[in-house]
Amino acid sequence: MGDNRTDLPEGTDTVIAGASGSDDVSTNAGTTENALVAETKTPATRGSSDKGLRDRIRDGGERLSNEATDRARGLVGQGLERSAEALANVSKLVGDTADGLDERLGSEYGDYARKAASAIESTANNLASKNPDELIEDTRNFIRNSPGLAVAGAAIVGFVVARLVKSGLSNDRDDD
Repeated sequence: MGDNRTDLPEGTDTVIAGASGSDDVSTNAGTTENALVAETKTPATRGSSDKGLRDRIRDGGERLSNEATDRARGLVGQGLERSAEALANVSKLVGDTADGLDERLGSEYGDYARKAASAIESTANNLASKNPDELIEDTRNFIRNSPGLAVAGAAIVGFVVARLVKSGLSNDRDDD
């Protein structure tokens, strides 16, 4: 039946080896319960645990890299949509001012404005039709083919952004 020991918790008649998580199996050594519950523990070698850890770290890094890539593609896609919309609005604005330029400055300037509006609209349509991967590849090819122009463009964009930030900061001070 069970142990007739008095040091067992109430409602317990047998101590099962390994149930407490300790290696103390002397309580019921040799019983069938002990044989069924006892587990064989094989010590892990240092090399196998290091390899497993490296694999887990590598898998986690790959997962994070894939998530970052997917997010970047999503952000580039959103940027493409917004840029295409903004360019379409600019194209419409330039096209709408062409008639006024015809009246004030002559038809030659109005035609220039219409050509500019058409070029801006085709650029907007081109951007809207591209997926983020195509745009990234086109940008890489442009930089490979014209590195000087790419650096000059980056410098101009940096200058414009710096001026906008500086003017925004000076406007904030004027409001105070």
